[in-house]
Amino acid sequence: MQKKTFAALSLLLVAAFALSACAGAAPAAKVKACQVTDTGGIDDKSFNATAYKGVTDAVAQLGIEGKYLESQQQTDYEKNINAFVDEGCNIIITVGFLLGDATKAGAEANPDVKFSIVDFAYDPTVPNVLGQVFATNDAAFLAGYVAAGVTQTGKIGTFGGIPIPPVTDFMDGYALGAAYYNSKHGTSVEVLGWDPATQTGLFTGNFESTDDGRAMGETLMDEGADIIMPVAGPVGLGTAAAVQERGGGYIVGVDTDWTVTAPDYAAITLTSVLKNMDVTTFNAIQSVIDGTFAGGVTVGTLENGGVGLAEFHSLDSMVSAELKAELEQVRADIIAGTIKSKP
Repeated sequence: MQKKTFAALSLLLVAAFALSACAGAAPAAKVKACQVTDTGGIDDKSFNATAYKGVTDAVAQLGIEGKYLESQQQTDYEKNINAFVDEGCNIIITVGFLLGDATKAGAEANPDVKFSIVDFAYDPTVPNVLGQVFATNDAAFLAGYVAAGVTQTGKIGTFGGIPIPPVTDFMDGYALGAAYYNSKHGTSVEVLGWDPATQTGLFTGNFESTDDGRAMGETLMDEGADIIMPVAGPVGLGTAAAVQERGGGYIVGVDTDWTVTAPDYAAITLTSVLKNMDVTTFNAIQSVIDGTFAGGVTVGTLENGGVGLAEFHSLDSMVSAELKAELEQVRADIIAGTIKSKP
């Protein structure tokens, strides 16, 4: 009888300890990834939206919590970063070259907080910041090559939002790709809006005004360009509208596949220069979960799929089989290092 009573008491004590342990254990906290946009906003159909797709993909696939704050003006950058630091975000993702100073300041003031910045890298590196940079000049080289191959006027155009490296890299590649086509085919296709040798060209001075994009597109079309690559976020949608209304011209999208993200202009989108920031952002978040996060730099290239050229979709028939074969060879030569896509 005493043995049975002791056994029963022992079981009760074990159960009580187990219940006590369960009651005292807090549920595992979700990793919180927080994005600070530049002034283009979260729905820019460009790099802010693409980077945030990396966050939302992590929400869906990794079970994290994702948030964002939009910067209406440049003075919001530091304020928004500090708000997320105070909120206890596990990783703060800042988007755009213009957030470079504010991100560095926030990271250095908060060494225990992890940061990743799109379109920027530090030299020397900051231990708690992962810079995401992209060899968009390589992918834009392919776009310039194919644009030179299909233009009917012998003139193609480009312009930027602000003259900063993540913008001019696109423009360099585009112009040099067209020049390479000329050297291969004995043609004289002209690139309006950018000279890679002098680093001078056309800029709207912002990433927000579709009216400015419309005006710039009309100017380039008036000068004879029938294929235009705007490198200015939402500004480029104004250019697309102008090209579509006038007819006879085409757009090269940037950052995302504009046939998908701006379907209203699918009929005039020849191709797009892809910058797959969603992949690099997702990987940064994954590294926080895995405990493998490290500051430094990650580079998206043609070889690793970080950049690329979108399909031609409904305009596929504009590009001959011979030109497509040439594009594949050019791509291989860029990866091999035998073609340079920067001045």
